[in-house]
Order: sequence, then C-alpha cells, then structure tokens
Amino acid sequence: MTQAKTLETIAGTADRPLKIGDIPIPCYVLEDETRVLSQRGLQTGIGMSISGGSAGEQRLPRFIDSIADKGIDIKGLTARIRAPIKFVPPGGGTVAYGYEATILADICDAVLAARKAGGILQKQQEHIADQCEILLRGFARVGIIAMVDEVTGYQYLRARRSLEQILDKFLRKELGRWAKRFPDAFYEQMFRLRGWDYTKFSIARPPVVGKYTLDLVYARIAPGVLKELLEREPKDEKGRRKHHLHRWFTDDIGHPELAKHIFAVETLMRANTSWDRFYRSMQRALPKQNANLELNLTDKEGAPV
Repeated sequence: MTQAKTLETIAGTADRPLKIGDIPIPCYVLEDETRVLSQRGLQTGIGMSISGGSAGEQRLPRFIDSIADKGIDIKGLTARIRAPIKFVPPGGGTVAYGYEATILADICDAVLAARKAGGILQKQQEHIADQCEILLRGFARVGIIAMVDEVTGYQYLRARRSLEQILDKFLRKELGRWAKRFPDAFYEQMFRLRGWDYTKFSIARPPVVGKYTLDLVYARIAPGVLKELLEREPKDEKGRRKHHLHRWFTDDIGHPELAKHIFAVETLMRANTSWDRFYRSMQRALPKQNANLELNLTDKEGAPV
C-alpha cells in the first residue's frame, strides 16, 4: 500500500546515482524533503533481482518476512517495504517508487543479523548478505542523508529553502503601519561612542547613521533579511528609501526579534567606551548574517530606519 499523494522531485537525476563503493543506487529529494532511494535501485543494490507486482516490491518483503519468521528483529521493515513512496521522477513521466533513504541501513542490519545467527539464509541468498556488508562499510546510518543531499545537489537547494522559510517568518508580504521601533537610547549610545552631540528631540542625524543601522541591526538579525529589505525598498534618484525598513517586519516574529536585537546592540554600546571596541564586540557577539553584502560605513549616504 502506498501513500495517496504522488510527490514531485525537487533534486536528483537518474544519471547521478548514489554510489556506495561500486554499487549505484538512484536517489532523489522530494517536495516534502524526504530523501528516497529508487525501489529498483535499492533491490539491485543489495543483490536482489526485480520481480513481482506492478510496483516491483513483492520479492523484497517476502525475503524480509522469511528472516523475521526465524526470530530476527526486522524493525517493522515489512510494512515499510510494502508502502513505497510514489513520486514523479525528474522530467516527469511514469510514476516511480522509492523508499526513505535510511531504510537501507535497517535492511542491511537485518540481513547481516540473519547471517550471523546461522541457518537462516539459503545458500543462494548469501550473496545478499555479502552485498549488505559492503553497503554498511560504505556509509554510516547518520551519514546517508548527507550523502543523498550531496549527490542530488540538495544541500544548495536546502539552503535556499531554509532562507525562504526565515524570510517568511520575519517579513510580511505587504507593508505594515509605521510605529517607533528604535528607542532614543539606541541613538544616544551611538552618538556617545562616535563623539557626536545628541539632542533627544531632534530628528536630524548624520547621514551615515543609516549605514550604521543597516550594519548593526538589519545585517545581523537573520540570514537574508537585509538583502531582501534592500530589494523591496530601493533608493530613489535622491538616494532615499520610500519607507522605513522595519515596516516590513511581521508582528509575531519579526518585530519581537527586532526589539530583542536592538536591545542587545544597545547593551553592547553601553558596555564600551569607544566605537572601535564596541564594533569588535559586535563582530564577536552578533556577527553579520549577510557576509557577502559589504557596507561602506564611511559613505555619507542616509537611509530611513
């Protein structure tokens, strides 16, 4: 029995299989991030021929059942094997079947336990145990996911998907209302460290304050946030942004995290007597999340914050 939904493949190709020693097994990452091994590839990988049923799964569960009948703990393998995952292979076409990648280690464990017990495997099945031993030497259980991700190229896609999830949590789809998000003390401490005169009720600030705020707050609060904000709020011909960047933050996560981050920066400011010492403390305690986006803090450009 298989799951109702047929999943799409998001990473992996048939011509780039997982290779454990000299044993190739096609592998993919599906839309729900399940790492799967091709059903046929798994069976041939352990040295078993393909036969039985339209999904080709019947020979393997019968073999595993025969091991269980002799008292070997198969860890629920039969049910898992009889419920292969349906997925659309890269480029479309006929529905394919696969198994969650870590099942391979459980199959190998069961087969090798049967061989060790003695009198369970038939003579013509000994080669399956030999193949399983090769496979287990080639990977650790905890490493199979990483191996599939590397082969399919999913480690790069995973980073992009993770970034998208972060942005969805921190940033809203539409601009929110303005509210004061940066306390006066934040700027008071900044001015103190820079040696500038501070007037509490004045909105006049050196243009570079905008750059400082980008660097100290938006570049460090979460990966990808600054880059996304700058794309949403490009500067006009006068070098200004139309809206304050914090208006894009979500109420449930974005603004609370912004408030916590600002408080942390302000605390580091209070703990230091010079700008250089403070900035070194920032680099250690709250490193930039956008390392590839350099900010020129001597530039006199301003930005609403």
